[in-house]
Amino acid sequence: MYDLIVIGGGAAGFFGAIQAAEMNPGIKILILEKSQKLLSKVRVSGGGRCNVTHHCFGQAALSKHYPRGEKPLKKIFDAFQATDVIKWFQSKGVDLKVEGDGRMFPKSNSSQTIIDCFLKEAKKNLIQIETGQAVTAIKKEANVFIVNCESGKQFVSKKILAAIGGHPKESAYHFLEALGHGIKKPVPSLFTFNDTEKKFVELMGLSVTKGAVKIEGTKFSEVGPVLITHWGLSGPAVIKLSAWAAEYLHQQNYQFTALVNWVGESTEEEIRSRFHQYKKEIGLRKVFSNPQFDIPTRLWQRLCELAEINDGLVWSALPKKNTNRLIEFLVRTPFEIKGKTTFKEEFVTCGGIDLSDVDILSMESKKVENLYFAGEVLDIDGETGGFNFQAAWSTGYLAAKSISADR
Repeated sequence: MYDLIVIGGGAAGFFGAIQAAEMNPGIKILILEKSQKLLSKVRVSGGGRCNVTHHCFGQAALSKHYPRGEKPLKKIFDAFQATDVIKWFQSKGVDLKVEGDGRMFPKSNSSQTIIDCFLKEAKKNLIQIETGQAVTAIKKEANVFIVNCESGKQFVSKKILAAIGGHPKESAYHFLEALGHGIKKPVPSLFTFNDTEKKFVELMGLSVTKGAVKIEGTKFSEVGPVLITHWGLSGPAVIKLSAWAAEYLHQQNYQFTALVNWVGESTEEEIRSRFHQYKKEIGLRKVFSNPQFDIPTRLWQRLCELAEINDGLVWSALPKKNTNRLIEFLVRTPFEIKGKTTFKEEFVTCGGIDLSDVDILSMESKKVENLYFAGEVLDIDGETGGFNFQAAWSTGYLAAKSISADR
């Protein structure tokens, strides 16, 4: 008989288990992990450095980085947010550092530091761990849960914390659906765009720091660095856009037109005005060999080629037709996208347990008493940059607090 069984040996599961143990010394906890690997997402996050959280404080500011779950997360972050995460890890001897883009990593630059921290705390709190235990069904009998696993093993607990993470297949949620919970269809988030024409493929590796990407025919648009890859488009603007447009792009079967503005939020009028200046101030310079707007030379020259501007044409002699074409390609280069590529190894899904079935302040199921949720199993997902881990820590904390209060 356990006081708490945590289903899922990932970020939310471990954090929830450790928090519950710290709030309730002596509580008997078991973590069940279906694979043979613990904390696998923690290991690969941030290129193996573990992007623990983001340097973004205050529940309102933080919650704006979540395409799904923004409103409930305001309440959740009111109880536990980024400052609390930093303090908790510091209390365990793990200092975090901030990078220029706001991402926060352990000073060691290694995800193993976070993994070692969790394993050490689990051992200290006598939390039992069993790997290779895929849960197939949960039954509630009297005041306890019977947890059945694919291995044939059966476990009994007073309380359950479901922290199974996000999954591409709905079947992963069936044992929770069987208990009466609604499941929002899981679809991928955080991915890059595959360009069918590959007309920029020889420019792979080039990027602009202030670009913008829009999905044609929609309001979905994001600003930030844009990177040309051998398969299409990537970079923060694209990854962020994939999160906010995840459900729409899934409906489109990942076939759409992406419009890239290589000069960020500059408007056509602003660019036209700049061109007018160039004709006066640098009129005898060649357009082709004088890149503007901090655009890399080879990219500028490709845009000039698309605008049919030869390498001998000077600014003062640039015809109106070619001017218009260059402006068009600067602010709206079309990419015919067909398909996606997972961003590094950071597979994230939107979808999961319907938030209307969960008491947000306690993370307890409204359908089944003493069953709690934490992490990506919920219909909550964030942009890249540590936001998904932050949601895992915060929901894990709230679940643990409720589990401990009700003992």
